[in-house]
Amino acid sequence: VSLTYHKFKNQLRCHYCGYSIAKPTNCHACSSVDISAKGFGTEQIELELAELFPTKNIKRMDQDTTRGKYSFEKLIDSFKNREIDILVGTQMLAKGLDFDNVSLVGIMNADTMLYHPDFRAFEKAFQLMSQVAGRAGRRDKRGIVVVQTHQPDHWLIERLIDHDYERFVEFETSERRNYHYPPFYKLIRFTLKHPNREKVENGSQYFGQQLRSIFNERVIGPEYPIIPRINNQYIQEIILKIENEAPLKKVKERLVELTDQFYSVPDFKPIRLTIDVDPA
Repeated sequence: VSLTYHKFKNQLRCHYCGYSIAKPTNCHACSSVDISAKGFGTEQIELELAELFPTKNIKRMDQDTTRGKYSFEKLIDSFKNREIDILVGTQMLAKGLDFDNVSLVGIMNADTMLYHPDFRAFEKAFQLMSQVAGRAGRRDKRGIVVVQTHQPDHWLIERLIDHDYERFVEFETSERRNYHYPPFYKLIRFTLKHPNREKVENGSQYFGQQLRSIFNERVIGPEYPIIPRINNQYIQEIILKIENEAPLKKVKERLVELTDQFYSVPDFKPIRLTIDVDPA
């Protein structure tokens, strides 16, 4: 996974395992010292806003700036008291905050939410953008919401603009039913981890075949997730879709049998197998 640059510590950091290195002064591949930082994080937006609005007081709310004790509350109070003109933040700004002085809200790069590889992506995007948009115009003054997207004609963006929650739910419900996702099916995710790539691949292939021998086409995978290796552990995932009408007690009994059978193979005993029902 790529490392994220943190300007306040001048380091590159992994948000999955905590690994960090100092910001390099030269390219590790070609040794060139011609290095410049480009990005789309909250720090980058804060810097560009400072250039565009030099007379405004601009603050940032993210993991870095809210790390200290009471730092979150201090930022919120300062914004409520109009000591801060522009507040740049991550998703933590979206929920549960009521400001009567916000007239403009900007949602940056909304497409990253629309195309996240998760069947709940549209649901989460609609929910988050609706909540963010709700920060503007909370009192008598009409607010403005600007959404940055490469696809302004996307059906979800149109439903968002129209505040058409009913049609959004209707479309999303139809998709979930057609492709066998919750709330019509129960998802069970099996995650296999081991430092040896070949061992985890062999183990996941074996376990996947055993699952298919009982559950047939309800089994998806095994496959590497978006981040295939964390803390030196290779990861493979298998998804099982079970109809809500299925006898869950019987399903559970069969899964216990398959797990015991899996660990009865000596070569697979070191593999860590976890089961997550209805993964978030």
